[in-house]
Amino acid sequence: MARYDISGEVNVLIVVDPQNDFCPGGALAVPEGDAVVPLANRLARAFDNVVLAQDWHPPGHKSFASSHPGKAPYEVVEMPYGPQVLWPDHCVQGTEGAEIHAGLAIPHVALVIRKGFRASIDSYSAFFENDHETPTGLTGYLHGRGLGRVFLTGIATDFCVQYSALDAVTEGFTAVVIEDACRGIDLDGSLAAAVTAMRDAGVEIAQSVDVID
Repeated sequence: MARYDISGEVNVLIVVDPQNDFCPGGALAVPEGDAVVPLANRLARAFDNVVLAQDWHPPGHKSFASSHPGKAPYEVVEMPYGPQVLWPDHCVQGTEGAEIHAGLAIPHVALVIRKGFRASIDSYSAFFENDHETPTGLTGYLHGRGLGRVFLTGIATDFCVQYSALDAVTEGFTAVVIEDACRGIDLDGSLAAAVTAMRDAGVEIAQSVDVID
């Protein structure tokens, strides 16, 4: 029997960044990134409420290494809002890489949150830009719908999923990360550090069998 009862109206599944550029062959491919798609589909069928997060960067975004002459992808620079990992150009608005993976089949998605569309600031979380001050509007939407428990799946565990989960807790939601329905980048131990940080903040770490039979 599943550990969580998700039949109530307070539950919502957030599928984080299931996009081509984060899957094998993409500009910022995460190992086995596409493996989250079939499991996200199965999970979503059990939820009445589903939200999708989508990276949506303009060309020349300040989080791209190409915007910083002499810098290489995965170097860290200091931005006005704090340290910033520099990424390969990815999920550029209107490109195939920014599109949702073709295998994702969740017709009842009620909201798509696009993030990272401000050129000067990155946005890992589905709730806030990386300054932790500029909201995406997701908090208000969830509160308005009476949704209090957030389940997260998607890419990447140690970046966008982690930041979304931590912000969910900060915003007063119960947050559950479905670990086997996520995939991580794991830069210098970032995956293990992310799991520890989430647990320490009160995020629950679960497996898909805890949610669906």
